[in-house]
Parts: sequence; C-alpha cells; structure tokens
Amino acid sequence: QVQLVESGGGSVQAGGSLRLSCTASEYNSNTYCMGWFRQAPGKEREGVARIWRPAGGTYYAASVKGRFTISQDNAKTTVLLQMNSVKPEDTAMYYCAAGTWTECYSSSWSGFRDWGQGTQVTVSS
Repeated sequence: QVQLVESGGGSVQAGGSLRLSCTASEYNSNTYCMGWFRQAPGKEREGVARIWRPAGGTYYAASVKGRFTISQDNAKTTVLLQMNSVKPEDTAMYYCAAGTWTECYSSSWSGFRDWGQGTQVTVSS
C-alpha cells in the first residue's frame, strides 16, 4: 500500500494562492497516476486534477482549469497542486490519491486505490 502525505493547506483570502504538496512513499506503477480530490462539507468528493507519470500529462476539472496547476518534482516522489485565484467555493478538505495509468486515462475519476489523510483549505471572502 502506498503511503501518501499531504501538506500545505491553510487559510487564504479569495484571490490569493496556496500550494499543496503530496509525498508518496514509492514511485512505481501504482503511483503512475496521481490525483488531487476535494470534499466540502455536505458535498460529494470531486476530482480536481490528475497527472500521469513520468510524462507529466495533466487533466483538470472544469471548475479549476486555468487556476490550478498540478505538477511533479524531478524525483517523482512529490506532486504539487498550485492553487491561484482561489475562491470561497474552493474551500474543502483536499486529498491526494494514487493509481495506475488506468485511472489517469479513464474518463471518470474512479479507481484510485491509495489515499492520503487530507489537508484543509479554507478560502475567505
């Protein structure tokens, strides 16, 4: 089982920026797809962004496209989510998840097998 640890959450004003980090315990086929998800109180979990490795291809939910950027470090152990121009509706618990290429090439956000504990992001207006 892949261990995932998120960090970087916090409080920020609308229009500001925040960067989340996810460190994985291993880099192999089980982590070739890394995704960021979020869940706000009373709402279902939704996919935000995903990246397939090592190529670095990315995919974003429409709600964050153009504002958020997912990337990986050179060692492939850390995946970042740069959040710019944040809005109050971005407030949620953010989770990092790992999967195989199958998850990244899917049209859905399902199938990710390993999850981090989450990091809270709060955006005030």
